[in-house]
Amino acid sequence: MTASEGLPPLPSLFAPVMLREGGDALARAVELAPESGPGLAPARGAGTLVWVRAYARAEAAVVLEPELPFAEARLAVLAAGNALADALAAIAPPERPVQWRWPGRLLVNAGDVGGLRWAAPPGTAEEAVPDWLVVGFELRIAWPEGTVTGERPGETSLQEEGFEEVSPALVTGAWARHLMAHLDEWQARGARRVIETFLARLAEPAAEKGLRRGVNPKGAALVLERDGQRTEVPL
Repeated sequence: MTASEGLPPLPSLFAPVMLREGGDALARAVELAPESGPGLAPARGAGTLVWVRAYARAEAAVVLEPELPFAEARLAVLAAGNALADALAAIAPPERPVQWRWPGRLLVNAGDVGGLRWAAPPGTAEEAVPDWLVVGFELRIAWPEGTVTGERPGETSLQEEGFEEVSPALVTGAWARHLMAHLDEWQARGARRVIETFLARLAEPAAEKGLRRGVNPKGAALVLERDGQRTEVPL
């Protein structure tokens, strides 16, 4: 079985690495990021796309090699979020909104189905260009056998919300294609577009009267302003 078996066709930028059920896509992508030294896995570099072939969950992560300082490069996490939301919105049943809860929990029909994951070299200074950045996601496709869903308030699964014929390969492939599009748009149109797209799907706290929200493009923190008071909530 090849690393790309089951995946839809992907742009040549991506080099798939498949893990079996129980694998950790983020951890494996970090191992394959461009580092070197005793005990480290051989580096594969940018475009390495690790995904988990499983039944009840979708999980994937991709290695990026930013050219921006860490403070600015962290917006890639929001770009990954935009890509995941777009991928799911395209196949969501009618009247099943796809939204975010800061900093990175994904909601379908107001129920938590998973979220974003990311990693960078430990100790990277805000002004330094990181050697690598890994962005990824995990989603609940179906509840594990024996789960009593009534004991998990506020949580749901894609199958429970009416997503038909959804699979880890389908979600991973769609996410990768949308991610490339969002990264290209960021490069062409700047950080503002990434931020506006993410904020448009932020479920809270938009309804609070007098509250203004944004994202600091240097650090990717959520900015909340009310009555002259400013608060930043880290990614």
